[in-house]
Amino acid sequence: MAYDYKKWKERMSERQDLSSSLVHLTRAAEIDGKSLSAVDVLLKILREKKLLGSTTAKGFIRGKRSAVCFQDAPLYSIAQNLKFEKELSREQHARHRYSGCGLVFSKYYLFQNGCRPVIYDKVETGKSYIDESELYRLVCFDMSDTKNIIDWSHEREWRMVGDFEFKIGWSAVVLETKEDYREFIKKVVLPENGGILDAICGVIVLDALVM
Repeated sequence: MAYDYKKWKERMSERQDLSSSLVHLTRAAEIDGKSLSAVDVLLKILREKKLLGSTTAKGFIRGKRSAVCFQDAPLYSIAQNLKFEKELSREQHARHRYSGCGLVFSKYYLFQNGCRPVIYDKVETGKSYIDESELYRLVCFDMSDTKNIIDWSHEREWRMVGDFEFKIGWSAVVLETKEDYREFIKKVVLPENGGILDAICGVIVLDALVM
């Protein structure tokens, strides 16, 4: 069934399980020898208006092409995904793949720029029918062993090949905690971040959704 953009937006707004937006989450990092908080990384992204694609070496991307990752879920579900991510990292003593700081974009805007849903399947099965150039979209999904289930489908992931140079006016900021919010508000008014606060669509604090 096909319908126009207005009706599509209305449909999204009437469903709690669907969203008209996609979310990209980042994390703290060491860049050029400097330790940056997740908020610092987010502000750097906003200054440069660019999201860098992850690779096989730096992320969970298959194939030779890098990709930027997004989650297709309502913000309340994003907050729940973050809780799961923290618990998983604690149980498996693994690093966090992302924090609650990031950007929200219109799904329509990202689709127009080449972003597409990933393909969830067993890796070897997926490689049998997915072209090498599209392997960046393959995410492992395997329920064949009840003692080793691999399932990331709760993220409803979308990916965009390569880096993404975006228009800042099409983005909104997502922050996890009130502490992140205070850090962001303190730093976004610094001279090097001039114009960011006026340009973005808004600021959302995820903790406020699960109080």
